Amino acid sequence: MKNTLRIGAVAASAAIALAACSAAPEETPSETATETAEAVDYKACMVSDSGGFDDASFNQAGYEGLQAVSSDLGIEIATAESEGESDFAPNINEMINQGCDLTITVGFLLSQATVDAALANPDSSFAIIDDLADNDFDGTTDAPNIKPITFDTDEAAFLAGYAAAAASQTGVIGTFGGIQIPSVTIFMDGLLAGVNYYNEQNGAAVTVLGWDGETGSFTGDFSDTTKGQSTAQGFIDQGADVILPVAGPVGLGAAAAAQAAGNVWIIGVDSDWTLTAPDYSDIILTSVMKNMGPAVYDVVSGSVDAEFDVTPYLGTLENEGVGISDIADGVLDDAVIAEIEEIQNGIIGGSISVTP
Repeated sequence: MKNTLRIGAVAASAAIALAACSAAPEETPSETATETAEAVDYKACMVSDSGGFDDASFNQAGYEGLQAVSSDLGIEIATAESEGESDFAPNINEMINQGCDLTITVGFLLSQATVDAALANPDSSFAIIDDLADNDFDGTTDAPNIKPITFDTDEAAFLAGYAAAAASQTGVIGTFGGIQIPSVTIFMDGLLAGVNYYNEQNGAAVTVLGWDGETGSFTGDFSDTTKGQSTAQGFIDQGADVILPVAGPVGLGAAAAAQAAGNVWIIGVDSDWTLTAPDYSDIILTSVMKNMGPAVYDVVSGSVDAEFDVTPYLGTLENEGVGISDIADGVLDDAVIAEIEEIQNGIIGGSISVTP
């Protein structure tokens, strides 16, 4: 049972979420042809970050969007799963060699490899999730054939932070990241701002462990779940009863620690963890969702229907590119749920800032 609150969820995400537990490609690279729609002469491809396509997080969410658009439009797809940074460039090149019309790379860490490939292959089209592909920080994408797919995740994390502060019985919230990069810290910024706003509005003193807006706790990777478990346990030992892990599969280690504690909530990231991490569904307070599946779907389908457009995609609360999943039933009363809905409207309208 859940409270009826799903903020910023797009209609397409519900259908895509049903595929959340589907198996990832068994071989890398692999190729899947659709059987549910008449074939279209177009090939969309995707290269994962090191978390792989079964990470219950951003790689999986993007992959599900690719599967969905393939099924609906009848296009051919191919994928390459990265085990580490050394795989990024070879996997992207493999997609190019396979004749992909569009190659989507998943994650900030693939930025330079994506730019290098795009510059070397000006007649190919690329998109990158969670990065602007602006590695020289001059305000423009470093190659003219890359479409950035980014998200104002702090808007949704602000709502989750407010909910976490309202739900906490100890007045202590914890958060940590995998690596200190913008696509990770934006979650932590939003959480901190949401907790701060709760304190301001309610005369409370809920504290956040693991992030102060500039420095915090990071495990150093997105794969070692034992680090997530030990980091979360450290927060629990300090009294935290709600934890936001922003670390891909490492977050599942935090969920294991919370489940063992028996009185700690986890906030999922990227997708609805009650669907993508069902073993921990009973301890998921809510999830901060980047609706990457629908974003991938829209970018690919738009490229099939018309000329490839490099205009950056930005997911926000207003366009439902980000949002939070249903809040666990019975944790917050109706008045707080109504407050969160009002806060969402304030963020969209500009009267509430999500800056910590």
